[in-house]
Amino acid sequence: MKTFRADLHVHTVLSPCAEVEMIPPLIVQEALEHNIDIIAITDHNASANVAAVQKAAHGTSLTVLGGMEVQSREDVHLLCLFDNPETLAVWQSAVDAALPHTQNNAEFFGEQFVVDESGEFIRNEPRMLLTSTHFSIDEIFERVNALGGLVIPAHVDRTSYGLFPTLGLLSDKWQILALEISRHITPERAAITFPSIKDIPLIQNGDVHRLDEFLGKTIFTIAEPSLAEIRMALRNENQRMVNIESSQID
Repeated sequence: MKTFRADLHVHTVLSPCAEVEMIPPLIVQEALEHNIDIIAITDHNASANVAAVQKAAHGTSLTVLGGMEVQSREDVHLLCLFDNPETLAVWQSAVDAALPHTQNNAEFFGEQFVVDESGEFIRNEPRMLLTSTHFSIDEIFERVNALGGLVIPAHVDRTSYGLFPTLGLLSDKWQILALEISRHITPERAAITFPSIKDIPLIQNGDVHRLDEFLGKTIFTIAEPSLAEIRMALRNENQRMVNIESSQID
């Protein structure tokens, strides 16, 4: 087994709330400078920049997983991760159909740029991405699991779009393998504040909207940097495991 440092919640310039510096080559460079081995690209309800970051990382030691941060109709954010572009494309089509037909107001929400691996502009995304889909949390878990993906509720402690402040509960229907806590809470404090997370593995990501927000505090002990191995680590199977590196919270 080897240890891999991960940050599984990274935005690009496709997310309207991300800074313009969040382009593929700079994302890859910054992740490597933080000694991060695995990242996941998780733009809001969109995946058009995943391939560009993967191309930018080609030939480096960085593994880039594809995914997105989906907003449920309950206004809860969930990380949806996939291990191949084909299933991610199927999920993107489903999310596209579940988004309201609303145009983005770039002056209010921010620009939504699709770029290539060098960060060069390709097009604007006209749809409003920073909004709820028509999917319930139940539907997101059911659909993503059916595609072989992995769903992790995002920043569950956060007041905005966090699972506990928004709904205040967990459901057995969801078959949760992990929960993400924000940078503003420790695993110990989270366990005290939200007793229902007992025995559920936690990860902690940067929710990276700016280059200086990488954390790299989630450590996977796995055989290789893949979603299948990460899933086994979350289940504590075959000597795979996950832990959060201790340090002072932001």
